[in-house]
Amino acid sequence: MYVILEGIDRVGKSTQIELLKKEFKDAIFTKEPGGTEFGKKIREIVLYEKEISPIAEIFLFLADRNEHIQKVIKPNIDRLIISDRGFVSGIAYAKVKSNLSIEKLLKLNLTAMEDIVPDKIILIKIDESELKKRMHIQELDSIEKRGIEYLLEVQKIMEETIKKLSIQYLLIDAKLTIEEINEKIVDFIKKV
Repeated sequence: MYVILEGIDRVGKSTQIELLKKEFKDAIFTKEPGGTEFGKKIREIVLYEKEISPIAEIFLFLADRNEHIQKVIKPNIDRLIISDRGFVSGIAYAKVKSNLSIEKLLKLNLTAMEDIVPDKIILIKIDESELKKRMHIQELDSIEKRGIEYLLEVQKIMEETIKKLSIQYLLIDAKLTIEEINEKIVDFIKKV
C-alpha cells in the first residue's frame, strides 16, 4: 500500500513520520521532493537557482516525481510505502506559482507518475490562528517566509486537489494532540 502524508509547513508532518516509523517498522519511508539521489540534486537546483521560471520549476519537480516512481515506488509496490509529501503538494505549490489549472497540473503529474497513484492520502490541516502561533516557534525557511496567506492558499489547493481524486483520504485537524493525530493516521492506514 502506498500512502502519502500531506500538509503545509508547521502542521506536524515530520513528528508524525517519526511516530509512524516506530509503528510500521517494515515500511518504506520516503519523501518528495528529494527521495532519490537525483531528487536531492533537483531540490538543490530549485532552492538555490533564483532565476528559474515557474514552468521550468514544475518540469524539474515532475522529473523528480518520475524518478521517485521508478526508483522507490515501483520496486516496493508490494510493501507499505509512506511518503512525506507527494504529488498533491506538487500540484498545490505549482498552482500558486504558475496559476496553471489543477486539472492541467494533475494531468502532467499523472504522466510523470505513470498513473501510479497512492492508495491513501492523509492531509493534516491547520487554521490561521494556529499557524500564526507555530510560525513564531523557530526560524522560518524560504517557503515559510512567503507568509501565512501563501501557506493557507497552498493548503486550500491541496484539499481541492484531494477532493477531485478517487483516492481514499483523511483530513486531520493539526490542533489535535500529537497522540490523537497519530492514532487517526495509524487507524486510517490499517483500515482495509
